Amino acid sequence: MPPESNDAPGGAPAAGAAPAAGPVSAADTVDTRATRAAARAASAPAGAAPLSRAGSDRRPVAPRSWTAGGSTVQDWGYDLLGWAMISFAAGILLSAGIPSVVPGATGVLIAGIALWLGMAVPVALAFARSRPRGLLRFRPVDLLYGVVLGGVLRLAQGWFEQAAAGGPVPFPSYPTIDGQLSSSWWFADALAPVVISPVIEEFFFRGVLLVVIYTVVRRALGARVAAFVAVVVTTGVFVAAHTLNGALGWDDVVSYALVGIVCGMLVLLTRRIWGAVLVHIVFNATWVALATAGTLLS
Repeated sequence: MPPESNDAPGGAPAAGAAPAAGPVSAADTVDTRATRAAARAASAPAGAAPLSRAGSDRRPVAPRSWTAGGSTVQDWGYDLLGWAMISFAAGILLSAGIPSVVPGATGVLIAGIALWLGMAVPVALAFARSRPRGLLRFRPVDLLYGVVLGGVLRLAQGWFEQAAAGGPVPFPSYPTIDGQLSSSWWFADALAPVVISPVIEEFFFRGVLLVVIYTVVRRALGARVAAFVAVVVTTGVFVAAHTLNGALGWDDVVSYALVGIVCGMLVLLTRRIWGAVLVHIVFNATWVALATAGTLLS
């Protein structure tokens, strides 16, 4: 017996049967997607953020450097600035008092170490909290900044010294014993001023003080005012710190002020610390080279 058919005679569909599905057009597909999207939006809670195509909220874009704020400097505030200055002041007091207790070259060495610790401790505390975004990044152009700017600053220092003396001045030189440099020369007069001091000083003055002052002032007064205040304050403290080695002439004050301004601006413009470190290293190394040459020639 042939199977029953739902078709009416003549091929017409029987009454009550569903019509056959025809081809779906592109417009129908778009309409369906739009309808589904509208349904999802209507069912979402009021005030909910729109979802991305992957179904999750878009993450906020992080600042590209520490100068724009962000989580890497959010803990760098007045408390850090206060502890940094307290530690620095303690280092100054210790370095000033130690030579009277421990005389000779040993006392001078210990005094220098005490001053370095007064600057190194707040650096360690600050970077234990967080590392400002991009500050420790190194680029090859930083080496160029160091050589060029450090050399120019040393030339400027020579011009200022000649202007203060009223004419040409001889090369600097180191004291000698029977025509020989002291046994501690390699550390006290070469390694310390060329490597140790520039690194510690730049990380303290420009890596901590400048960054924290810029950060707190920027929150209240904006970036331009913050940059001006940060450079002026850190340069003033930098120059004052060098008076610990004795009274400074106007030429020394101007030279140290230029070093502070150039290094501070370099950190703010590049957002990196290593250019300033290299400028300071080259500035000090050229003096050591001149003093060594002056000692040998004399």
